[in-house]
Amino acid sequence: MFSYVSPESRVPAQHPLRAIRALVRDVLHEMSRSFAWLYSKEGRPSVPPEQLLSALLIQVLYGIRSERQLMEQLNYNLLYRWFVGLSPDDPVWNPTTFTKNRERLQNGDVFHKFMNRLLHHPQVMPLLSDEHFSVDGTLIEAWASQKSFRPKDGSDDDGSDFHGQKRKNDTHSSTTDPESRLYRKAAGREAKLSYMGHALMENRHGLAVAGRVTQATGTAEREASEAMLKARAKSAGGRITVGEDKAYDTADHVANLRDAGVTPHVTQNNGETKTGRRRRSAIDGRTTRHPGYAMSQTRRAMIECIFGWGKQHGTMRKTKLRGIARVTGTFMLNLIAYNLVRIPKLAGA
Repeated sequence: MFSYVSPESRVPAQHPLRAIRALVRDVLHEMSRSFAWLYSKEGRPSVPPEQLLSALLIQVLYGIRSERQLMEQLNYNLLYRWFVGLSPDDPVWNPTTFTKNRERLQNGDVFHKFMNRLLHHPQVMPLLSDEHFSVDGTLIEAWASQKSFRPKDGSDDDGSDFHGQKRKNDTHSSTTDPESRLYRKAAGREAKLSYMGHALMENRHGLAVAGRVTQATGTAEREASEAMLKARAKSAGGRITVGEDKAYDTADHVANLRDAGVTPHVTQNNGETKTGRRRRSAIDGRTTRHPGYAMSQTRRAMIECIFGWGKQHGTMRKTKLRGIARVTGTFMLNLIAYNLVRIPKLAGA
């Protein structure tokens, strides 16, 4: 009837979650003062922010689809309980309470603070480059159907038959998630209601150092890149480099980066326009002649591993939340989880 075996003794000594849990505990200990105001003093008992953040990381690390399913698995999975800090006898939280407390973390910008603390961990700082970076974006499918994309003037009350109609973001919006945008990744591809996630990666070991989510537009990638790189160049105190793909090869973007103290190692786009004319790249031989340009182009491909991991193993492929703020929280958790998976391996090597 009684068991005296603790969850600690049931987790194998070489389990990969042990190194991840140690990193998470170190970061949470440094953030303990920031959590004080997050504890609710009224209503249902509040979920401790340390355990809440640990549970959200478990959800991403194991690709658990929803918070309701996360609560169900926390009820019987000893490994998850051990990682979060629950004893076998502790009751799990009400899913609604858990969701409300997650909103509190999100409003307190805790995910960005956790990322910053993790990157300044003594075990992590030697792994990072402070001069060479890469930027790219990826589409995150919104939690809204095509039938919800209706005219803003209300002319189509039913919305059940949209085939053959011309639908644009200027005249239509989703009734389910108004902040999402209809976006086509490439010619001939299906247009989907989406958001766009942007990641800034350091080039030494390919760890994510910053991220943000925007509406999916044709200029979103360049605008997000400039914002993240300006902040990074300011904190670096010197000139930095950035590797980017052809979508960033515009004269305005390249000029803005150079004004911000960033050397743009952008892939040259010399293809043809729709009218058949040859494009003129904003990157010329003054940049491409240096060995660093080729190195940035080689390292830039590693950023696809971040997006690939988030969509195959994490929860980045299709968000289960609505609104930019909530999607940003999920996106940042995926970047954090990717770093946590790789850091113990890199530090051990």
